[in-house]
Amino acid sequence: MSMGEDFSSVPSPIDWGRWRPEIRATLMFIRDGHEVLLMRKLRGIGAGKINAPGGKIEPGETPLEGAIRETQEELLVTPLKPRKMGELFFAMSDLPDIFVHVFMAEAFSGKAGETEEAIPRWTKISDIPYDMMWEDDEHWLPRMLEGETFRGHFYFESERICWMKMDWGVGFNG
Repeated sequence: MSMGEDFSSVPSPIDWGRWRPEIRATLMFIRDGHEVLLMRKLRGIGAGKINAPGGKIEPGETPLEGAIRETQEELLVTPLKPRKMGELFFAMSDLPDIFVHVFMAEAFSGKAGETEEAIPRWTKISDIPYDMMWEDDEHWLPRMLEGETFRGHFYFESERICWMKMDWGVGFNG
């Protein structure tokens, strides 16, 4: 699907009011000037793809706590003063449905390093490799890195978007 494809007149194949995710997860983007810290994921859902650190929220953990923990585990850095930027709802044909809290920080401590889970990759924002990422990223990541908040609903069949809806300027508590 190209960025210009419009699903606004197509009814959603998913009843989002009744939809319940099997997995609750996080993503943490660390921006440093004109660069963003990405990683090549080495295992789990999306192995081989370029993404940001993140993963499943553990029992008793807040989404923010989970995002910070996952970033520390995967890339050995601690995001400082992160803020919630978005929510992603993924209905998937061949993977568990996922609800993702998306955070961004513009400061961090530590030095990004390789782990068993990921290889870090500082990337110029103008050179983000969308062709190596999940297809939805190109629809929200550029605007999020410029500071826009969002909520995105996506229906995937295999790794292709079959339906999507984006809302911008969404407010989040906390």
